[in-house]
Order: sequence, then structure tokens, then C-alpha cells
Amino acid sequence: MIEDNIITEEQNERTVLVGLVTQQQSETKANEYLDELAFLARTAGAEPEKRFLQKLDYPNPRTYVGTGKLDEIRNYVEENDIGLVIFDDDLSPKQVSNIEKELKVKILDRTSLILDIFARRAQTATARTQVELAQYQYLLPRLTRMWTHLERQRGGIGMRGPGETQIETDRRIILDKISRLKTELRDIDRQKCIQRKNRGKLTRVALVGYTNVGKSTLMNLLSKSDVFAENKLFATLDTTVRKVVIDNLPFLLTDTVGFIRKLPTHLVDSFKSTLDEVREADVLVHVVDVSHPQFEEQIEVVNRTLREVCGASDKPVILVFNKIDAFHHIPKDPDDLTPRTRENITLDEFRQTWMARMNNDCVFISAKEKLNIDELKSLLYQKAKEIHTERFPYNDFLFQKYDQDGELE
Repeated sequence: MIEDNIITEEQNERTVLVGLVTQQQSETKANEYLDELAFLARTAGAEPEKRFLQKLDYPNPRTYVGTGKLDEIRNYVEENDIGLVIFDDDLSPKQVSNIEKELKVKILDRTSLILDIFARRAQTATARTQVELAQYQYLLPRLTRMWTHLERQRGGIGMRGPGETQIETDRRIILDKISRLKTELRDIDRQKCIQRKNRGKLTRVALVGYTNVGKSTLMNLLSKSDVFAENKLFATLDTTVRKVVIDNLPFLLTDTVGFIRKLPTHLVDSFKSTLDEVREADVLVHVVDVSHPQFEEQIEVVNRTLREVCGASDKPVILVFNKIDAFHHIPKDPDDLTPRTRENITLDEFRQTWMARMNNDCVFISAKEKLNIDELKSLLYQKAKEIHTERFPYNDFLFQKYDQDGELE
């Protein structure tokens, strides 16, 4: 894997964030994106100190922001000993080069920051290969700025003219590595395909959702396993499959990588084997962080990704609103005239909201506090039973329920 991680936890670098307000992106939306960028930066080990927003019709093709705003950023960086500036959009190689010349500090864009986090989170050989491929694909068009300090190599004796440039040599090396990594991933995909076939005809349920909505916590709760879960973005990169049994009915539960806004296309392509688990699932459990201020947009991001990237828009979906423990579940007093807000509504009131009508199969839970998990299990059981009955029409005995003493009900 490329040893190019810009941020280290030991450094805990102080950074500033830069974004734009454009015709396509309002100030409210730009601030929401910067909130997420700040979370990404903290996940990578940096500490955001200040934000800079500028209103422009479109990004400056030379420096992303205008010259006046760039001077303002440079003054703040110099006066406050800032070593890193992170931009909320992808920067072209030319933009990065020009901005570095002006600010004289390290520059990251949103994609390079996500790649840095992915490199930290990758644990298995599969995830490391996927991340390495994405890193090289990101690096390839940016070689110019990396090698501008090198002159042409001299040609050897008997050769006409100058030799090839260092950048051409490096580009060829990286293209070879990309080709090798793609071959490795094709082999991994074949192995994963064989593994999926070897699982037989068991019903497959895949957890999908935005990053950091609690998928891994829910996976641990349902499967009684110990999948890594943390309150950071992209805590899970490796696909995990566990067998779950509810009322004598077995099915396979898969935890997948979380989605995010502005996810680079080549990064999605690198995680094909992960997305295949979603494509081949029988049921999708779409987990939503109902406590997040922009959870509606996160739902749309996930739905769009499922539709455009995974081709999984036609699958049965259970919509799970997680983290209801963030609200105060106060029993409603008939004499209480206090207006109901999202901070003091009960579970029953959740079930009466517009959110409950977003999907035929919808449930409100807290995976962390194990609230209302039985209702989710009941939904999972019904969905898995329908599919299992189609595949094994004569295995009715599997659906017989037993009491705590093991007696048939």
C-alpha cells in the first residue's frame, strides 16, 4: 500500500476547512458539508480550527477560491501555525500546485482525506488491495505536481536526445501496479463469488446505510458477534458475514461499508466485491441515524447509490431508524401543553410521524440501548420466512416456534 498517509494521530495536526457557496450549493448546504468534512478530519486525526466559505458562481479554475480569500487563508495559516488545509471538493492537480505555492502548507481535498481514512481502516488483504488501487488511481493524474522539481533524465550513450522524464517513468510504474491490483481484485471477486455460492440457498440480508449510522453495532446485536464499531466515519471497511437464527429460522447477515456524499467514482469501483454482497442480497436493511439533522438527505444518498451503483433498487427494504435513544422518551401527560419537538417525543409518537410512512416495513430502534429490537427481529423473520418458503416449500417445520422450555407452542 502507498506509504502516503498525510495525517497521523501522533501529529494531531491543526487544520482549516475551505468550501464554496455556489448556484448549485446554498450556504446552508455548504455548512452541512463542512460539518461532515470536520468529522472526516477528526476521524483522520486532525483538529479543525477554522472554516472559510466563499460565494462564487463556480470554483476558481486556478486556486478554487478567489485571490482575496486565498490571501485571507494564508494570513490565518501563518499567524496560527496551521500545517494543513482541507478543501471540501476535489481539486485538480493544477489547483493543488497553485494553492501549495501560495499557502506553503500541505493541501488535501475531500477524496484524498477519505483515502487517508480508508488506508487506516483497511484490515484484511481484500480491503488493503481495494484501498491501494483507489490510491493509485487517484495519484496517477496528479504526478505532474509531484515531480515538477525533477529535470529530464539524461539519455545513455548511443541514445538520441534526452531520456524519458521522471514523470513518464513513474506513470508507467503506477499503471503497471494498477493493472496488477485489478488482476488481484478480479481473483478476489472470483473467490468471493465462490464463497457466496457455497453458502447455499440461505436467505441473505445486507445492512446498508450512510457511514456512522450504527450498522456494525446492530450487526453485533443481531449476530452476537464482535464486529469493530466506533463513533467515527468508515469504522467498517471489510465486509463481514454472520449466520443469524431467529425463531429457528437461519439467514446470513452482511455488514457493508457505509456510503457518503461526494463519494468518488473510482473509490466505488474499487469496492466492487463489497457492493456485490449488496447486489446479491435478498433483503436490504437500510439503517438510518434518526438523530442526525440531515438524515433525510442521507437516506437519499444511500437510495441513489443503491440505484445507480449497486443496481439494488428493486429489492425488499426494511427501513430502520436507529439511535432513538438520543431523544427523551417522556410519556405524554394529557395536561402537558409543552409543544412536542424531536427532543421529547415517545416511541409511539415516532410511529405516527411521516417517517413511519416512508416504507411499508419501517421500525424505530436503538441498537446501542437495545430498544425495540424485538419488532425488528419480527420483521426480519417475516421477510426471511417468505423467501425461505419459496426456496424450501417443504421445510415448514423450520417455522415452528418453541417456548423457553423447548416445548412446541
